[in-house]
Amino acid sequence: MENILEVKNLRKEYNGFALKDISFTLEKGYIMGFIGPNGAGKTTVIKLIMNLVKRDGGEIKVFGLDNIKDEIAIKEKIGFVYDESYFYEELSIHEMKGIIAPFYRQWDDHAFNKYLRDFDLPPQKKIKDLSKGMKMKFALAVALSHHADLIIMDEPTSGLDPVFRNEVLDILRDLMQDESKGVLFSTHITTDLDKVADYITFINKGQLVLTGPKDDILDRYGIVKGGREVLDHATGQLLIGIRDTGFGFEALTGDAARARRLFGDSVIIERPSLEDIMVYTVREDRYAKPD
Repeated sequence: MENILEVKNLRKEYNGFALKDISFTLEKGYIMGFIGPNGAGKTTVIKLIMNLVKRDGGEIKVFGLDNIKDEIAIKEKIGFVYDESYFYEELSIHEMKGIIAPFYRQWDDHAFNKYLRDFDLPPQKKIKDLSKGMKMKFALAVALSHHADLIIMDEPTSGLDPVFRNEVLDILRDLMQDESKGVLFSTHITTDLDKVADYITFINKGQLVLTGPKDDILDRYGIVKGGREVLDHATGQLLIGIRDTGFGFEALTGDAARARRLFGDSVIIERPSLEDIMVYTVREDRYAKPD
């Protein structure tokens, strides 16, 4: 399969924060969920992909092209959806389209008008009068109307009610019928990714925690529940983010098969959600004792 996005050993340093050797790939025809707590570095990675900030090391290829040398050609084929509106609030949807369309050689008015109808967006309505969800749909309509092959979404469903969020997820499912496209979906609302993501990349404090097919990750990890007496057998990094429940403990394991072999019937091991994996990992990082 051809990779639509390749990030290799990406590094960026700021005062008090460093992005360290982030690597992941996204194949055509798939949605990658990009997760991590606030401040993990997700938006920094996206800015580096878009060449909005200068990287300190590593390599980024989009459609097989270098994202710096071939920036203009790449941006013709990328659609970007932010958490916040970046449109002129006093303009109507139609007027805003008139400003954006000339920047794209493949702009398709027929497609744009179809998305307006599909998304129930009145072309004469001013941007300032749109709800947050409608602004996000307008951003999606713009992204899709110049036939972008890579859609990058930075917290697009943050602050939306469940109905709007599900509509957005349905749009993404429909988009993935075209196997030449891909989506990088950055969010902290992991329940959305449980529904639509094929791959997951998780970063924390500027470092890569995991990347791979979502189902493989969920099969590999587990939530371990048992009595305190079994903790003596938990060696190395088998248990992550151990929490005292009053009756025993709960923890995450990154190797559910090994935990079953070690603990046997003395514990219960449940399939985790993406939120479980993120919460337990971040908890471990925050409360780990220094060496």
